[in-house]
Amino acid sequence: MFPGATDYQRTESNAAESADTDAEDANFVVVGAPLDVSTTFQPGTRFGPRRIRTFAEPFDDYDRRTDQHFSDLGVADHGDVRAWDDVEEYLEWLEGTLRDVVWDDAVPLTLGGEHTVSLAGVRAVSPEVFVCLDAHLDLYDAYDGNEFSHASVTRRILEVESVEEVILLGIRTGSKAEWERAEEDDVTVVAPEDVADWSVGDALEDREAYLSVDVDAADPGYAPGTGTTEPFGLEPRELRDVVREVAPDASGFDVVEVNDRDDGQAAALAGKLLREFVFSAAAE
Repeated sequence: MFPGATDYQRTESNAAESADTDAEDANFVVVGAPLDVSTTFQPGTRFGPRRIRTFAEPFDDYDRRTDQHFSDLGVADHGDVRAWDDVEEYLEWLEGTLRDVVWDDAVPLTLGGEHTVSLAGVRAVSPEVFVCLDAHLDLYDAYDGNEFSHASVTRRILEVESVEEVILLGIRTGSKAEWERAEEDDVTVVAPEDVADWSVGDALEDREAYLSVDVDAADPGYAPGTGTTEPFGLEPRELRDVVREVAPDASGFDVVEVNDRDDGQAAALAGKLLREFVFSAAAE
């Protein structure tokens, strides 16, 4: 369970026994999505949700910036949605789980797992704007023939009916075809050197957002535990500042692509960013 969260798992037999399991009490719900099918270099994202929860354990409950205690903000943990190798079918199941959270008037907080799981989150939330911190464009129409590769997730998200625009921050690599797709009006790309000066401005005015953090947006010196490391990335504080700014306008959040190939740096950063999202969203 994510530290400071209560148990969201319910059955008819235990629902009346503990207020901790009452979905109506939750403002935010953590859902683990340990999908690890299409990672293209170093696998291990199946361990991401577990590691993020583990390396969030040392964090203090109290946040001085917002004068809030994490455990007071109605965060519950659903546990993991066990993954299997039929990705399209798994995404439909995960989408249903996340939509249940939305229907309970709570914000889903998804722990990946490979970036493909963001598609389920976007489908469940139906935002107008997808904001994503990432090293890669992920705009392949298909990668190695797979339309549901983690390298194609942004392309699939652009096909979601509600999505009008994607804003990609920290991007520093992509194929020629991906860069050509990124030049279209529904994609905004912010280079790493410009992220510190980026502001939401009018981009989210009267529009609902979904925020995704691929941990490889950070420079691999800070978060080596990810599948496809890409140098010249963002400082952790730059990721934090984006999360803080977007959170009040976001109805869904995920942090993805954490694996088990470091000493916990990537997982600790992911857990901290989830907490920053909750503190900032709850403070509004």
